[in-house]
Amino acid sequence: MYAISLGEGGAELRPLEPWRAEEFLAHMERGREFIGRYIALPDAVTDVESSRSYLQSYADKAAADTGRIYGIWADGTLVGGVLFRTMDVRLGNAEVGCWLEPAAVGKGLVTRAVRVIIDWAVEERGLHRVEWQVAAGNAASVAVAQRLGLTKEGVLRESYPYRGKRHDIEVWSVLAPEWRSARTLAQRS
Repeated sequence: MYAISLGEGGAELRPLEPWRAEEFLAHMERGREFIGRYIALPDAVTDVESSRSYLQSYADKAAADTGRIYGIWADGTLVGGVLFRTMDVRLGNAEVGCWLEPAAVGKGLVTRAVRVIIDWAVEERGLHRVEWQVAAGNAASVAVAQRLGLTKEGVLRESYPYRGKRHDIEVWSVLAPEWRSARTLAQRS
């Protein structure tokens, strides 16, 4: 197995595989309320069986080359994750997503982890467009999109019914030439 350093504090990005179902469930329990403010992941992972099933669905996506899921570990504890919710290599498009438990907020872990997977998508897989969809009220996730240099394309008004309320979804994206250009500029500074 591999791990990619996310810098300070010994944080690492690793594949999040079905055999980690109990660890994933424990992580969801620690962050259930916080994570569930804007995404349904905690609703899908409620016991070991559903945890394993969720992770298996991404193992199946990885095998079919249609998605991936990675965990973020800090000091040996699973504290969050990033994923390609969808990935269409033939069309060159993917959608990224993220989540984090409260103890790991404010450390830049998601920004660094998403940067790693976008680099991989663009450079290794040759994807042209990476999209980020976020509930408009999720200021932390919007800030990640901004820090990564994604472009806000628009708002899907009240398109996401969640927990009895309809949420606006902002659509952000980056194209491969923009990503490469921004990375080149960052390396020069």
